[in-house]
Amino acid sequence: MPRFSKQTVPPRLDPVEPPYDAQTATALEALGPPIALFRIFARRPERARGIHGWGRYYLSRESALTLRHRELVIDRTTVRCGAEYEWGIHTAVFTAKAGLDGDQIRSIVAGGPGDACWTDPADRAVLHAVDALCDTNDLSDDQWRELTRAIGDEAAVDLLLLCGWYHAISFVARVLRLPPEPGTPAFTDYRP
Repeated sequence: MPRFSKQTVPPRLDPVEPPYDAQTATALEALGPPIALFRIFARRPERARGIHGWGRYYLSRESALTLRHRELVIDRTTVRCGAEYEWGIHTAVFTAKAGLDGDQIRSIVAGGPGDACWTDPADRAVLHAVDALCDTNDLSDDQWRELTRAIGDEAAVDLLLLCGWYHAISFVARVLRLPPEPGTPAFTDYRP
């Protein structure tokens, strides 16, 4: 897995800043806290509204994925993509809600699904699937069976979409060189 470090260069695009026009303010209110990523999306309120529609499903209880599995997908995908910005936000906000402990976060960053901290077969299946998707853009028949046995068909489809979506989010965060949000952890905080 590649090594990445805390962002130290200026962002390539400036996020919108207050005062916001009415369309931008409405778009930002829908997205959530005005973090830099959302303020980048809100440079075009139409884009922000579209992203909100997608995120509303995947970050809600309507998704077939549990909150824990959703966060495993997001955290592992963003680590694999080197998107420390997005990983840091999700780790800071959702670690406790997802029931992840320090050993599991360290494993997401620098280990793998075979680590001793992963005792639940469903957690391991989710992490195996994310790693396979990041490595090969596919799942073998055995990997697909392992995943669907562990979390079900509908959750497996949501996992595929969520992993792909967080590749896109990771691309934005990395390419635009977004600096970490205040109070978010760095990969190095969880490396041995």
